[in-house]
Amino acid sequence: MMASAGVGSPRSAHDFRFQTIDGGDLPLADFKGKAVLLVNTASLCGFTSQYSGLQDLWTQYRDRGLIVLGVPSDDFGGQELDSAAEVKSFCTINYNIDFPLTDIVHVKGPSAHPYYKWVAEVHGGLAVPRWNFHKHLISPDGHLVDWFVSTTGPASTRLIKAIEKTLP
Repeated sequence: MMASAGVGSPRSAHDFRFQTIDGGDLPLADFKGKAVLLVNTASLCGFTSQYSGLQDLWTQYRDRGLIVLGVPSDDFGGQELDSAAEVKSFCTINYNIDFPLTDIVHVKGPSAHPYYKWVAEVHGGLAVPRWNFHKHLISPDGHLVDWFVSTTGPASTRLIKAIEKTLP
């Protein structure tokens, strides 16, 4: 859960890093030049079936420069499994997920991952997840260009139009 790799205040999403679900380092700067759909997820939520649509987006758009990044969180209703290994297994077995996943993090409150604190500070409360499967669309230059509430599914026309407009 490290913040900026540089000095001073973060200026874009590329200034943050997560840990992968397998424990490796995942700097968002690795995605420079690509659009990123960053989604806070949970395995036991009523919206968990959105994993299928997220995998479909990844399959359809990854060759055009889209990264789908799942960010498991247990901040809403205790709906995430207890360990990263359980989350990875659940996603693989039930949804055949092969897009990148981070380790389990907090997305709200004082313990929120630095990326989410930055979102709140720079973009305001409406951009902060209020439930699982809140989506952030990040431009190839690292700017948060839009966000979508949980009820906006991966196949929604609004989301797909935004992705197509943001692709490199």
